[in-house]
Amino acid sequence: MAKTRIATIALVVPDYAAGLDFYVTRLGWTCLSDIDLGDGKRWVTVAPPGADCALLLARAVTDDQRAAIGNQTGGRVGFFLETDDFEDSHARMLAAGVEFLEQPRHESYGSVAVWRDPFGNTWDLIGRR
Repeated sequence: MAKTRIATIALVVPDYAAGLDFYVTRLGWTCLSDIDLGDGKRWVTVAPPGADCALLLARAVTDDQRAAIGNQTGGRVGFFLETDDFEDSHARMLAAGVEFLEQPRHESYGSVAVWRDPFGNTWDLIGRR
């Protein structure tokens, strides 16, 4: 059987500039691609350094797409950012102005804190033990 993997996950954003500003400028992620597809559409992918999976920043263009910004998972945490140094990652994100919705807590699987991107999506920052 062929090897397959999840390579890219779409994240609906209001516009490309806002997505790039937050994920690349503020969080320090890498812009992996920014390809003009014509008619105002671009293939823009970003990822944390060393990641195996990327986010496709998908610009909302319809009313339904705009309504999905920040609510792609129906209000649940839908994205999980793992780190090998929880305290450092948490401190850097706080310094970058990331909104954490709770104080860090310790679970059986590691340290965790829920945060929200400026578009309303909730994420877990997870430090594995």
